[in-house]
Amino acid sequence: MVSYPVKFRFIVLSVLLTLLPSCKHGGGRVLEIAYVSGVQVNLRNRVAQSFEKAGEVKNGDRVEVLDHDRHFAKVRTATGQMGWMEQRYLVSQQVFDRLQKLTAEDANDPIQATGVTRNDTNLHVEPGRETEHLYQISTGEKLSILRRGTAEKGAGAVRSPSPAQKLPPKPADSSSTTRGIKPNDKPSEKNTAPETPANPRLAGPPPVIEDWWLVRDSHGRVGWVLARMVDMDVPLDVAQYAEGQRIVAFFVLNEVQDGDKKVPQYLMVVTEPKDGLPFDFNQLRVFTWNVKKHRYETAYRERLEGMLPVTLAKEDFGKEGVLPVFVVRALQEDGSLTERKYKLNTPIVRRVVAPDEEPAKLLRKAPRKPSSKKRRAR
Repeated sequence: MVSYPVKFRFIVLSVLLTLLPSCKHGGGRVLEIAYVSGVQVNLRNRVAQSFEKAGEVKNGDRVEVLDHDRHFAKVRTATGQMGWMEQRYLVSQQVFDRLQKLTAEDANDPIQATGVTRNDTNLHVEPGRETEHLYQISTGEKLSILRRGTAEKGAGAVRSPSPAQKLPPKPADSSSTTRGIKPNDKPSEKNTAPETPANPRLAGPPPVIEDWWLVRDSHGRVGWVLARMVDMDVPLDVAQYAEGQRIVAFFVLNEVQDGDKKVPQYLMVVTEPKDGLPFDFNQLRVFTWNVKKHRYETAYRERLEGMLPVTLAKEDFGKEGVLPVFVVRALQEDGSLTERKYKLNTPIVRRVVAPDEEPAKLLRKAPRKPSSKKRRAR
């Protein structure tokens, strides 16, 4: 039998005693970092039907995960509270990082509209009901709307396609579960349509597509919310002229003086009240204020299929002065996007045609509904 020196045996024993606590179930080591996705969750002193409250954590809190037991995790908060909570109320560091990245990438995106949540809703990292989420937004919170995306109802995690992919010609033909074009996409970039089955009868019913909004909440956090959970915060003075269409975005172009008050003049873009359309809007409308009659009037409307974002600016037109301009991205027949600029010289709206602009006949206009009555020119 080999005999080891007393000093060596003492060192081995010391090492084993040091490692023993970490080998026990629930040893105090930090296994991972997680974040609380529930609104408010109680911490338990043990995993059992009968337990005592050991503390509480709130939405967005950062915790250290110390142990796992069935569907529970033992956590330690930043204040030192320790206890057990259900694993389903925790998300990983990766989800938190993705939301932080999304917030940073879209920090300077132009706001397309403002809205108000009609119910408590989750802020997702991607469009889709089954995608990861962390923060919860309360009912009645105001949101800034940045752009639109789509996802199949009930689909799992999905990603936005690259700008090089082509937009699907019809909603029913789309097998891509999400779409949202970034503000810095070039107008000339195209998108590729998915292949459709040779026999449509064998393909089954088309998937249900839902609209989603990329939003910035009151805390400056950016993420995706289901569009039907948000009511557009459009001024009633112009919202009443939507004529049953869905308001996608609205903007204050400028203000005019009427007596002792200033009245805003609006650009509004609308579309059909349907989810999953292959375009964001199909009509432009400009509302100007008639200072003699003290009311809003429709100064301009145009039907075309376009994609967000719409951008606003001011430009010097010489004798006309500095006027508000807006730029929309319109779909052409070949599926590409082209920028179209307009100027408002109250109450007249006109196109600002670039020298190298392609003929207007290439524009992909939204189809008009047939009418038996002729409209009188106003």
